[in-house]
Amino acid sequence: MDASPKYQRLYSLDALRGFDMFWIIGGEEIFHKLAEITKSPFWEGISKQLNHPAWHGFAAYDLIFPLFLFLAGVSTPYSIGKQIDKGVPRNKILLRVIKRGLILVLLGVIYNNGLDIRPLEEIRFGSVLGRIGLAYMFANIIYLYTKQRGQIIWFVSILIGYWLLMLLGSAPGYPAGDLTMQGNIVSYIDRLIMPGKLYLGIHDPEGLTSTLPAISTGLLGIYIGTLLRGTASQNKKKTVLQMVVMGIGFLILAQIWNLFFPINKNLWTSSFVLQCGGISILLMALFYYIIDVLDYKKWAFFFKVIGMNSILIYMSGQFINWEYTTNGIFHWVGQIIGDPWNAISFAITLIFTKWLFLYFLYRQKVFLRV
Repeated sequence: MDASPKYQRLYSLDALRGFDMFWIIGGEEIFHKLAEITKSPFWEGISKQLNHPAWHGFAAYDLIFPLFLFLAGVSTPYSIGKQIDKGVPRNKILLRVIKRGLILVLLGVIYNNGLDIRPLEEIRFGSVLGRIGLAYMFANIIYLYTKQRGQIIWFVSILIGYWLLMLLGSAPGYPAGDLTMQGNIVSYIDRLIMPGKLYLGIHDPEGLTSTLPAISTGLLGIYIGTLLRGTASQNKKKTVLQMVVMGIGFLILAQIWNLFFPINKNLWTSSFVLQCGGISILLMALFYYIIDVLDYKKWAFFFKVIGMNSILIYMSGQFINWEYTTNGIFHWVGQIIGDPWNAISFAITLIFTKWLFLYFLYRQKVFLRV
């Protein structure tokens, strides 16, 4: 941990990251409880969007993970790009990138398994933080040693190469191009090469092979970050328009590719990359326009506090009993409200308890930087 970050931060970037993390730290539970209590088709529809599809398909909740990785890419030109501009040797930056990636992999293993000593076969190595770490690491290595044209070539090549891998390959005994959990080539490769256990036995949604297309998610974020960092103050609205066009274009391409290569978060398919990439770009354009172009920032402070310590609050659930803490502070709120609405009050006060913790760290200028 250290004091406030040393490079100039993009306010909208921290706010959007905080908005993304809001759903991870408990935001979705508010809407699940609303649907459960009211039985309203409206709230039930929103609640359904806050659950992952079993296999093929897309729901809003699928966006949370790739959006975070996309935003990690957006931050790259502001952090690593600034180091390059200062003349820091690329090999020195490379070591930092690799170190950060491997630390995130280690944190992911700890998040999955705690600090208990277990037999190797009982340890799950695939993780959200592990995928972010590896995809971030390789995307940043590409950024370090290629120009933007090269980054675009890598982006396209990875997506097409991954599609061809899944189109031409399969698990033994299944036809080429099989995309079922049992028969797809990606899950089969993971079963062969990944140590420990997979999350679903025969498949891990954060497996090693499906991390390959996630590199493209990071590269897309880097492209947008480069665009934003190079935008002069008088051209901000033009940049927003450019991002909107890109975002819509990616969504159209995703729907076309979905016809023969389904959108699937579990496999992180190429169409999934385009789908989430399009939405991520549109969200970044919206937050950037409101916060950094129109200069409406006060409303976003709540999210900024979360976004500036995102890894810390994500890991905290393994070491802090937030439910117990919330009950200790705000149990009286639920008593006043009574059944059944006290379930919603608890979901709200749980988020507020975590936010107060993060706000205290923010005021102390303490940030967990990996």
